[in-house]
Amino acid sequence: MELEFTGEVVEWRGPAPYYFVPLPPDEAELIDEVKAEVAYWGVIPVTARLGETTSTTSMFPREETYFLPLKDAVRRAEGVGLGDVVEVRLTVGRDPA
Repeated sequence: MELEFTGEVVEWRGPAPYYFVPLPPDEAELIDEVKAEVAYWGVIPVTARLGETTSTTSMFPREETYFLPLKDAVRRAEGVGLGDVVEVRLTVGRDPA
């Protein structure tokens, strides 16, 4: 499954600040439809593309949606910061390679 969406970069503080893009409701609903097939340990594996940068990560459920983590390397490469609105392309599921 591939999804494209636009979302705002948010911060969730833990032991260190972490940055995420919450999925919009329609995309979160699509994930809900396939989560039984792709989830492991409660997270959804994805390959995410932001600008020219692609990375693999896992989304997790939070606040009635899914949060896509933005790795520091991705944020730096794309010049993305807290509050920025970004376009994301997701491929849902484990990388077959």
